[in-house]
Amino acid sequence: MNIKTLILIIINSLIALVIALLSFSSYQQFSNVLNDRILLQLNSIKTLKQNQIEHLLKSEWERFESSELYSQNIDTTILKIPDSIKKSNGIYDFTRYHVAKKTTIGFISNSKKGTTIKVLDYSKIKKILLERTGMGDSGESYLVGNDFRMRSQSRFYPNKTPYTILVKTKGVKNAFKGINGRGVFEDYRGIDVYSVYSPIVVQNLKMVILSEIDVDEVTLPLKELRQRLVGLTLGIFLLAVMLSLFLTKFITNPIKNMQKSLRIMAEGDYNQTNEFIKNSKEIKEMFDALANLKASLQGAVKFSDDIGKMNLHTDFKPKSPNDLLGKSLLAMRDKLIEFRNNDENTRIQSKRMLVNGLEDERRRLSRELHDGVGPYLTSLKHYIENRVKNELKKAEMKKIVDDTISEIRLMSNALMPASIDDFGVGVTLTNFIESLKKSTNVTIEYEDLTQQDNSNITNHQAINLFRITQELINNALKHAEAKNIRITLSEFDEFISLFYFDDGIGFDLNTVKLGLGIINIKERVEICNGTIVINAAPGNTTFEIELPIEL
Repeated sequence: MNIKTLILIIINSLIALVIALLSFSSYQQFSNVLNDRILLQLNSIKTLKQNQIEHLLKSEWERFESSELYSQNIDTTILKIPDSIKKSNGIYDFTRYHVAKKTTIGFISNSKKGTTIKVLDYSKIKKILLERTGMGDSGESYLVGNDFRMRSQSRFYPNKTPYTILVKTKGVKNAFKGINGRGVFEDYRGIDVYSVYSPIVVQNLKMVILSEIDVDEVTLPLKELRQRLVGLTLGIFLLAVMLSLFLTKFITNPIKNMQKSLRIMAEGDYNQTNEFIKNSKEIKEMFDALANLKASLQGAVKFSDDIGKMNLHTDFKPKSPNDLLGKSLLAMRDKLIEFRNNDENTRIQSKRMLVNGLEDERRRLSRELHDGVGPYLTSLKHYIENRVKNELKKAEMKKIVDDTISEIRLMSNALMPASIDDFGVGVTLTNFIESLKKSTNVTIEYEDLTQQDNSNITNHQAINLFRITQELINNALKHAEAKNIRITLSEFDEFISLFYFDDGIGFDLNTVKLGLGIINIKERVEICNGTIVINAAPGNTTFEIELPIEL
């Protein structure tokens, strides 16, 4: 075998091997990135729709609970709900109780005025699910009940009642186990799909949501890429053969010339001169563009995964002003941040309205006891003093009336201390603690550092600070076995500080089941936009609470 043939075989074999490996590697990497990208995009879409549906249901429930209507707005001839369900408050799936098995989600509320039942307008949920941006031609999002029957209209069977479609897929089964997941498996049509799934987190509503897209649609570009790679490989191989034939001439011709010269020299002719042709080419880097593309896609995939996990403060920068994928992901993140912030503000506002309503009702009851029942008892006392002649009976009756007046004053003061509006929370806490010292052996020290004149503590903050302090002291007296309690209320230019200390047995923040008292304290701090730091060590239990000055 001559050197030309050997070089041709070696070069073309190496070229064929390199091309095959590069094509396969590129195809495999592109396939993996595409799979991850599709599942992450579906997860982002599913998360957005899930948040929208859960927010819609919770908002409608809050609106329903606050409504003053107390009549059923359902047709009992087509919706037959068992009495066992009517007795429980909450959001329910009534589809199985509908005569025509139409998807029906409703609310039940029981009160002294009776049972209220309302059916949610299904078009609101349908509007959310039918939004198919980014889901291609075969993508869809749908709901499934715990009986494995569909609860939303299938885009593939538009004429079928959703309840008649059985959806007992791997994703539905996992979702009802409380798993948030993704994967590739057969859907309810028996067709392979990319699927992401999660349970709907709403009280009493046993449903799951899935977002899916057909594998055939997603892998169509891969099939086209595979065909192109095969054609490109054959073309490159043929071109490589032609180039190798051309290059071998540059390699073998100098060798032949040298061979000819050596033969001439071997014959003794040393005057023969040969001009040697020297050719050298270096292979430059070919994968810079692919490496940059891979890095860009990996960054986008990681950012999409963070968005899917609701890590919305992850840093991400588009590769260039023309990076449409990066800009779209940033826009999606901003929308999710806006939605979450709005939802958090709505939740805090609802709590604030509830607490304010409770305090207003306490204020009204306190006023009714003081201004309504109090004068009657006082009149009764005067009547006894002036009309009852028997001194023994008069003394007994006066004692009963005086005790009743004292008890009503205590009840009125517990509901809403009158001094809180007139003298502020500092003085009110002083009076409360002084009266408490008379009935307990625990040493309670209170320091009032609020501004007596021109205080910036609002009435809303004053009431919550008073209730928080009440709760802390009550907890200590009931559970902490404390001997000493110290409380300091301070007012600064920018914030109000409440410091609490007791030397009781403390509690373990990691294992203790926080009672209603601790929860109420945290909620009152939250609705005042404040912060709380708890140290529950034995002998040194402290609560440090700060509320901002509301100017």
